[in-house]
Amino acid sequence: MAHPLVSIITPSYNQVEYLELTIRSVLIQDYPHLEYFVVDGGSNDGSADVIRKYTAYIDWWISESDRGQADAINKGILRAQGEIIAWLNSDDLYRPGTISRAVACLEKHPDAAFVFANATSIDAHGRPFNDLIFKPIQIDDLVGFRMICQPAVFMRKKALAQAGFLDLSYKYLLDHQLWIRLAQTGTIVHVPEFWAYARHHPAAKNVSSALEFGSEALTILEWALTNDDVADRLRKPQRWYKAGAQRFNARYLLDGGHAGRALRAYYQAFRMHPATALAEWHRIVYAALSLIGLKALGPLYYRVARKRLPSSARADGLDEIHPLYESGRIRKAPTTQ
Repeated sequence: MAHPLVSIITPSYNQVEYLELTIRSVLIQDYPHLEYFVVDGGSNDGSADVIRKYTAYIDWWISESDRGQADAINKGILRAQGEIIAWLNSDDLYRPGTISRAVACLEKHPDAAFVFANATSIDAHGRPFNDLIFKPIQIDDLVGFRMICQPAVFMRKKALAQAGFLDLSYKYLLDHQLWIRLAQTGTIVHVPEFWAYARHHPAAKNVSSALEFGSEALTILEWALTNDDVADRLRKPQRWYKAGAQRFNARYLLDGGHAGRALRAYYQAFRMHPATALAEWHRIVYAALSLIGLKALGPLYYRVARKRLPSSARADGLDEIHPLYESGRIRKAPTTQ
């Protein structure tokens, strides 16, 4: 049976310290029918030199100013010929064998608009510190801000053609808004495997711009609840979705160091749907402790927690994953261009 073509896009901007390993994580995949694009936003940190090092295996790349991450990904989607499309940000990594597993899942579920799996969080040095384990979801869950991990998502091109490109008006949750639109075109399939390493580092948007994430979530919620195509598919009371967005907002406010504002957002979530807010009772407690001068307990807890390897890393026998990519053999066929 012929292998469907898979198109992978890496948007990149000034992340030279991680870019090469990201590229290699694609090139060492064992899937035999793959096209790979790297879309750089005009980096000035040497990223272009790293990309040139792999031009024999990259089907197309460009380095020019753009309008942000969504614009870069859309450029790749415009060129993509694959039946299956995914993007991998320039600081994340695919686990070996991921693309083959994603293709097998999509072939097993022909009605799926996209498939997604679990992921492992790693730090700047490649040490795993947390497993991101998800459950099956539907459009209700997405509108209620049950998040999934973007590098572990693979989309069907025909579903993407129906849903449309990434919306350039979203800077932080551009992927989540796309998942909601894709969910209108087919089913969503979760695979209880680990497909990606998601990097957590000080320059990452979810760290450096934590405050903006919650604000954009509320904007997306307003769009979803007033969009007839989305709203007609929703089956829960509006307060349930609003509670989910406020809980998400609270989470990022707390991560941004705004404990008081986080508690107010948790209160709004509790007022709308108590069970949604109380699912994060431990973060509510931490926010309260922060207000009475015990803020240092949070960082202390995370420092201790990060010393323990997550179960996925223990199963792999890896306490640092960079060598896996530095020494991995490139399997992708050279480009014909």
